[in-house]
Amino acid sequence: MPKNKGKGGKNRRRGKNENEEKRELIFKEDGQEYAQVIRMLGNGRLEAFCFDGTKRLCHIRGKMRKKVWVAAGDIILVGLRDYQDAKADVILKYNPDEARNLKAYKEIPDSAKINEGAVNDEEDGGDDECAFSFDEI
Repeated sequence: MPKNKGKGGKNRRRGKNENEEKRELIFKEDGQEYAQVIRMLGNGRLEAFCFDGTKRLCHIRGKMRKKVWVAAGDIILVGLRDYQDAKADVILKYNPDEARNLKAYKEIPDSAKINEGAVNDEEDGGDDECAFSFDEI
């Protein structure tokens, strides 16, 4: 059978990621906050630690879905909800260069790790808390 070289199916969507040019750095406004992704939950949702000190459940907006891939450890801009403080909406994902610029402008704290894959969470226990020891066996 001949190989499909037309513009149908997934081929139409491939190669469209041409927005790698420099864009203007967008700062937060009223009702917005910078956050770092703790973990992805699926179904367009994620858990993020906002730099105002709260952990929020965030929803990726439809314009960003399947176009901008968000991973754990990324710096994002979230829009806060007036009626639900524990939930927020992801407005923008910053690339690592933009996140470094935000840190240089003192918009995000210096304690934020930019190039880390996953953020250290307080609930994750290390190997120190093992319930038994191997010495007795």
